[in-house]
Amino acid sequence: MKSKTTAIWFVLAAVLAAAVWLVGKKLQPAAPPGTLLFAGLRAADVTALQISPAGQHEITVVRTNKTWLLQKPFAYPAQAAAVETLLAALEKLSPVQLLTAAEMKGHKNVDAEFGFDNPQFTIDAAAGEQSWHLRVGGLTAPGDGVYARVVGGTGVVVAGTDWLALLPHDAAKWRDPALVDAVGSVDWIVITNGANIELRRDATNHLWRMVRPLQTRADSARIAAALQSLRTAAAVKFVTDDAKADLTTYGLQPAALDVWLGHGTNLLTAVHAGKDLPENAAQMFARREGWNSVVTTAKEPFTAWRGAVNSFRDPRLLEFTAPVAEIEVAGENHFTLQQRGTNGWAVVGEKFPAELESVKEFVRVLAGLRVAEFVKDVVTAPDLQGFGFTTNARAITLRSVPGDTNSIITRILFGATETNRVFVKRSDEDFVYALTLDDVNRLPENGWEFRRHRCWNFSEADVASVTLHQGGRTRQLLRTGTNLWSIVAGQGIINPLGVEETVHRLGSLAAEGWVGRNFPTPEKFGFETNNPQLIIELKSGEKNTLDFGIVTNPPTLFAATTLDGDRWMFVFPPPLAALVAAYLIIPDSP
Repeated sequence: MKSKTTAIWFVLAAVLAAAVWLVGKKLQPAAPPGTLLFAGLRAADVTALQISPAGQHEITVVRTNKTWLLQKPFAYPAQAAAVETLLAALEKLSPVQLLTAAEMKGHKNVDAEFGFDNPQFTIDAAAGEQSWHLRVGGLTAPGDGVYARVVGGTGVVVAGTDWLALLPHDAAKWRDPALVDAVGSVDWIVITNGANIELRRDATNHLWRMVRPLQTRADSARIAAALQSLRTAAAVKFVTDDAKADLTTYGLQPAALDVWLGHGTNLLTAVHAGKDLPENAAQMFARREGWNSVVTTAKEPFTAWRGAVNSFRDPRLLEFTAPVAEIEVAGENHFTLQQRGTNGWAVVGEKFPAELESVKEFVRVLAGLRVAEFVKDVVTAPDLQGFGFTTNARAITLRSVPGDTNSIITRILFGATETNRVFVKRSDEDFVYALTLDDVNRLPENGWEFRRHRCWNFSEADVASVTLHQGGRTRQLLRTGTNLWSIVAGQGIINPLGVEETVHRLGSLAAEGWVGRNFPTPEKFGFETNNPQLIIELKSGEKNTLDFGIVTNPPTLFAATTLDGDRWMFVFPPPLAALVAAYLIIPDSP
């Protein structure tokens, strides 16, 4: 019984103690709504912030030109996001309880009791002439609050604890690991990597040009990618902040690579790359311009900046600074393509309409021409002769206005062919380039290649008969109604539905690609007397004739027909060829 009674008394004592604590807590005055510890502080206006962690060096950051910089315990760019997140929290920091000066009279040593004799942090903030000072003491008994005192005030407050995680114990937490600042406004770059290369971005078309050591077009795509990659460069480890450190030890005096980035007349930022780390070949030593700190960083973001001069030149032969509206091809087979309206093109002097997709493909091929070799940068008149740039050499001129000879976008001159390369030159540049022979062979040489691919257009309902001549034999099919076809007795068996579908497709026949017009040697493509010939006669009396050539390897069926008085040879579409073979061609005799 005694043990049971003792246990009851213990429980009652615990309940009473908790009640006393709760009542005491409830009786403590809550902070009035809207009370702020940093009254009047606006995060955007703060220009200096000092944090003094217990037992650590003072950490001071200042805002200069919208940039946060560490001043103590060392000078280095600070993480703006970390500083501004803390300031935003301080701006909204409210006490949950107030302990007035009168209430403090019962406490013999307030500083020791509430942790102000050795505060966790001392915080000083300044905005112009205004300043704020706060000491952060110990945690409350439950640990869900922290005691704080505004310097110059008479009371103590209790605040929440979430914001304490934003306070740095070490300045290293607030170092900015990035090695370059934002690169969006960069319009000039100087690279020292064994060569001195200077690049400038055109303010009008935003394309990059090289101004040193050559005046030439630069590889804008490579430079944009290299800048984006450089933005990812970050310090892995801060090695030293000693202003007297021997930079030669780290390969930074002189540096193996310097990248200087600027805008207008101002240098924005620069970074210097040094030796590889002995223990990690994927990392190297580096330093930001204007700061003493030597860091280690990954090498990969700097890879694109290590190329030779030609690596930064535009690998494209052409860049279109205006829409192409006329293409003149001069040489052995002269022709001119002109834009007519929004989506129409014509071959000047020809009766046939041009195929829009063929013209677009021509422009795509021109735009995709890549320099295989930068052959010579300074050429003389004898040099040009030696490279085959004669008066009658092939040339392609691009203009932005049809018929306006002064609206030249650019002009390409084609020289001699040597092994598997062709020398080329732009009329607006002094350089001689080389293209691969395969690329040059993709360029059309004749105006007739741009004829619209549709051969004719009729409905199967307009067809009277289809006649096949093949190897000395003849087969005629007569259309007698929808899906109805007859054949002369003894000429085999037909599938009327298959014939109907094949004739329907033939009514909208389009060439896969033109092979030649009035070709002088059709036998080269296998056009012989006994080859199949297909004659489609319409009810109007008009006849459309197709002659078929050989099938080559890889399988290609050639066909020929007469259009606008000219004989045209073309590649017959394979799907339609299969239908013709299945339902129209005379089968072999059993």
